[in-house]
Amino acid sequence: GYQKVSNPEVRSKFEKAWGTELNPNPGLKATDVFPAAIEGKIKGLYIFGEDPVVSDPDTHHIIKALESLEFFVIQELFMTQTARYADVILPGVSYAEKEGTFTNTERRVQRIRKAVTLKGDMRLDTDIITDLMNAMGYKQPYLTSAQIMDEIASLTPSFAGISHERLDSGESLQWPCKSKDHPGTPIMHVGHPVRGKALLYQAAYKPSQELPDDDYPYILMTGRILYHYNAAAMTARSEGLMEIAGEGFIEVNYKDAKRLGIENGEKVRISSRRGEITATARVGRKVSEGETWMPFHFPDSPVNVLTNAALDDYARIPEYKVCAVNVLKAD
Repeated sequence: GYQKVSNPEVRSKFEKAWGTELNPNPGLKATDVFPAAIEGKIKGLYIFGEDPVVSDPDTHHIIKALESLEFFVIQELFMTQTARYADVILPGVSYAEKEGTFTNTERRVQRIRKAVTLKGDMRLDTDIITDLMNAMGYKQPYLTSAQIMDEIASLTPSFAGISHERLDSGESLQWPCKSKDHPGTPIMHVGHPVRGKALLYQAAYKPSQELPDDDYPYILMTGRILYHYNAAAMTARSEGLMEIAGEGFIEVNYKDAKRLGIENGEKVRISSRRGEITATARVGRKVSEGETWMPFHFPDSPVNVLTNAALDDYARIPEYKVCAVNVLKAD
């Protein structure tokens, strides 16, 4: 809720609600955790519903970080590539097996309702976390999803007016929703920024850390396709989606392909300073000359073996969109 732990007033509010003292120091950004694990600064890690071996840059670097940990726990739906490195796997449940809400990038809080009950040892994510809290000495009762939403509303001003009761009555609410009679905010900035005046910063140009050269003459960009979501832990288990899009590929400009002797549909080898993979070439005009593009969803072409883990100075986002590679016809 954009409340900084370094702010004494904010920290005091949460400490009073939770009955415990909070560390005033902000934690690491997610992408800074893995280098810290390799350096021995982080000994244990708890990953919740993420598959960084597939989705994060420089796969070998991620695996080295996970293997450097003394203890690694993951809470997941499936045996993902990352889960294979875990000491303990806590089986959670999917969106269709629980009550709650999702908040999308439109800021709309959407109610979800339990649709199915499956057999097995999986449990509600909130129950797993509650068990851990109690096991570690913090007395925490089990709460319903509605009660958890009420707690969020009591501590997060932008969610103060949102509740299951309002959502169940048919209201469509987008934060900020600052009181129980507030209608929500369909458009965030009307006439002027909500803060009054925009806060602008001068941005100094910083070149990418890795640009094409004689050894790796092409730029590789990565991204998503319509049919799969992130690491494809769920979507790759859909036969229908896999029939439409079931293997990795690389988009190559037709002029580059002609020089390289590559035909559409042929297998190619893609290499960077970090590794090498193979993929099917899609030759055409979707990318410019000197550029290539690959999705990161597919285990047969794990593109993040190639990508660079260089981070920007502020948000600590990796350079997924700029990576120097070479492309050759497969033997």
